Amino acid sequence: MSKVLVFGHKNPDTDTVTSAIVYAYLKQQIGVDAEAVRLGEVNNETQFALNKFGFEAPRLISNVKDEAQQVILVDHNEFQQSAEGIESVQITEVIDHHRIANFQTADPLYFRAEPVGCTATILNKIFKENSVAIPANIAGLMLSAIVSDTLLFKSPTCTEQDVKAGEELAKIAGVDAAEYGLAMLKAGADLSDKSLEDLLSLDAKGFEFGAYKATVAQVNAVDIEDVLGRQEELVNLLNKDVANNGLDLFFFVVTDILNNDSTAVAAGQVAEAAAKAFGATIENGRIVLPGVVSRKKQIVPVLTEGLK
Repeated sequence: MSKVLVFGHKNPDTDTVTSAIVYAYLKQQIGVDAEAVRLGEVNNETQFALNKFGFEAPRLISNVKDEAQQVILVDHNEFQQSAEGIESVQITEVIDHHRIANFQTADPLYFRAEPVGCTATILNKIFKENSVAIPANIAGLMLSAIVSDTLLFKSPTCTEQDVKAGEELAKIAGVDAAEYGLAMLKAGADLSDKSLEDLLSLDAKGFEFGAYKATVAQVNAVDIEDVLGRQEELVNLLNKDVANNGLDLFFFVVTDILNNDSTAVAAGQVAEAAAKAFGATIENGRIVLPGVVSRKKQIVPVLTEGLK
């Protein structure tokens, strides 16, 4: 049987990269020739986790149909977020924790989507179900994913399952979850070496909200002015991206990881409607989103409802 590729979404975050590595490892332990790959550059937070636990980043691929006949998707299912050529290969499995949309296959598959804060929380269960022990370094990657996706267990997406898995994995990895997690999040929030162009694509996902084509991007920061202090340039870049990619909305969110609030800058024909969906208005080019930290639970559902 040919090699099966395991990968997450474009513009990969920590859950996407580490879950690909982790699930490929698990598949290998049960006799599947699996390889983790990635669909974009590794961000600072993810690199911090990889360095801490002794892993190299998976190799980068572009068009999946040139690489394999069978693939496994982790941390996503929507085709516009996936690899180029995804329609030309067989998807054998999906392990995810997001909404299910724009997804269909010609063949039956194993599809596991659970309403938890992180893909790694589901993978923790699958290790147990297959009676496969989790090595310390693999546990470290899984903990990193949970910390990242739940903002150190503070996000509204965080469930008791995520907390319990995080505790188990921290013990196996031999680290203090709070101490290590804060250091990792701060590494990811260090934007000093990033251009605004980098930030727009760092963690951007494509969505369809009714008839509208949108991109929702999110970056974490310790001080949001590190990003929004360059607002005029940022708006110009957003407008350019909207025009070049035929978007109706580019919703760019900067999240304050210390205060658990966000501020958004929006471009496109439905920018005002997007602000209204949150019960807000655009003031000084910004949409203030108090208490909003989760794209999955607090941003995408609101835009889905408001722009339908």
